Amino acid sequence: MATPRDTPRRPDALTLEVVELIGEVVARFHADYEEAAAERALTGAQAKLLSLLSLEPLPMRKLAHKLKCEPSNVTGIVDRLEARGLVERRPDPGDRRVKVAAATEEGRRVARGLRESLRFAREPLAGLSEGERVALRDALRLMVGESPPEG
Repeated sequence: MATPRDTPRRPDALTLEVVELIGEVVARFHADYEEAAAERALTGAQAKLLSLLSLEPLPMRKLAHKLKCEPSNVTGIVDRLEARGLVERRPDPGDRRVKVAAATEEGRRVARGLRESLRFAREPLAGLSEGERVALRDALRLMVGESPPEG
């Protein structure tokens, strides 16, 4: 016998509004990100890869997984960024048979500039109190399956 949990419920009006607003935030963030990337003569995929590598060197397979694409696509993106001096390939310290891609100093500078130039979210978030930003952060963490920080 079906239980209430087994039966799909129609979302209430508030849930539908939240979903629409999340979609609008994502679309605006994406447009702002693409614009910031274009200002640096980067595609969105190149900018995302460079941003990931500015945090830590990663093997191609891990990059492909994070970007949700084929490793052969990542190789081409890394090739183009390497030609611009933004990324370099080096042996993985943990396994010398594996190559990792790493942002160069210039690549980290470009990635930092990219992050700092994203205007869409920064301005509205500045209008929220610290408590409101903490509540928003914690709600978003719950939505993506992370636990809010302790304290």
